[in-house]
Amino acid sequence: MVFSSFLFLCGFLPAVFVLHTALRSTRARNVLLAVASLVFYALGEPIYIVLLLLSVTVNYVIGLSLGRKKSKITLVLAVVFNIGLLVLFKYAGLFTLPVGISFYTFQILSYVIDVYRGQVKEQRNYVSLMLYISFFPQLIAGPIVKYHDVEMQIQDRTVTAEEVKNGVFRFAAGLGKKVIIANGLAVAVDALYALDPGTLGIGPAWFMIVAYAFQLVFDFSAYSDMAIGLGKMFGFQFPENFNYPYISRSVREYWKRNHISLSTWFREYLYFPLGGSRKGEGRAILNLLIVFLATGIWHGAGWTFPVWGLYQALFIILEREHIINSEKWPRFFATLYTDLTIWVGLVLFRADTFTQAWGVWKAMVGISATGGDAARIMTELVGPYRILLLVLAAFFATPVLRDAVRKWRSRAREKNRILPVDGILMLGTLILIMLCLMQLASDSYNPFIYYRF
Repeated sequence: MVFSSFLFLCGFLPAVFVLHTALRSTRARNVLLAVASLVFYALGEPIYIVLLLLSVTVNYVIGLSLGRKKSKITLVLAVVFNIGLLVLFKYAGLFTLPVGISFYTFQILSYVIDVYRGQVKEQRNYVSLMLYISFFPQLIAGPIVKYHDVEMQIQDRTVTAEEVKNGVFRFAAGLGKKVIIANGLAVAVDALYALDPGTLGIGPAWFMIVAYAFQLVFDFSAYSDMAIGLGKMFGFQFPENFNYPYISRSVREYWKRNHISLSTWFREYLYFPLGGSRKGEGRAILNLLIVFLATGIWHGAGWTFPVWGLYQALFIILEREHIINSEKWPRFFATLYTDLTIWVGLVLFRADTFTQAWGVWKAMVGISATGGDAARIMTELVGPYRILLLVLAAFFATPVLRDAVRKWRSRAREKNRILPVDGILMLGTLILIMLCLMQLASDSYNPFIYYRF
């Protein structure tokens, strides 16, 4: 089941929210949310619900064991078991990829590692651990929530009307980003990527990679927005996962703003344990290469993904060594350099093969024959509507609107003015939800990109 579906929006979510509101004890609410999360997953992956339950059960036992004795052997076995399942189902090619396995595996690992480190106590309540691992708002595509971030919230939390309201606003914003912008751009992007790259002209090639860059960030950040919003509605505070990555002045800054939960996970559980930068510059560079190689592998089983990861590491190392010192450049040129670097790399991320990626790169610099198919698709699918979507995406990829609203509210408070901010937001939210439902009724394209990771 996906958030941007009629079944979820008009059936599952209202039912779970009403039942959750009717219950008063945290224990009862946890049972409800755990059961609802399993139902949510089973509706999309009826077979692999068994795998999810196996992971929860095995790691529950491992957690109890580590709570009694901090055994390195037990920790190693836990890592081997969890990474082994991920490798078997994601990389061996023997089975269909279980939805969300990359995300919930990393959440499980954060739990057992934190217990081993003594940073948290083992969770003795099976339902509570199941809720942490399988909670439906972030089960499928994050953000990756580390156990120590929500341990206390699982045990005790308060749901307020203010947080529910803020959660609805955040969810609606994510829904709009997904249904209107990401899905709208995806139609043209998918059609162009389906062509032989040798038939692309320079215009279609650049439109394709820029549109895909915005489709990707809006698709994934939309899921995170909806997950964070849903979390608020049920009393949870999830970490932010995106902070306007396309305004970054360096690739290093980009990775502090993009997919933040994954970046911090690798820093906390891989980069620092490897020694970070404490063992000299050479070792720090090696550690960065390992981390970004792992980042690429985490994203997919194809060979293009680890190369994409090493490509990111290359520019981060060049910036670290001040060979590229973009943060001292004028903002426009620094951001232009960063975005072009990221977008050129995304060709590897999106392409199925190195041959396809190479063909797209050649088309970007005009080394290709302009084919009729590309011209036809540009004429049929890239009209004023999708140009408008691209402009809107570029605008909402900056904090201009957010900063304007904050400034408006700040001035209103200084002058003791009462502004109908919530009323305007509520009206806008209702209109946005109605537009999304209308779009969903007429458009069959709806998957999230990160479902396949």
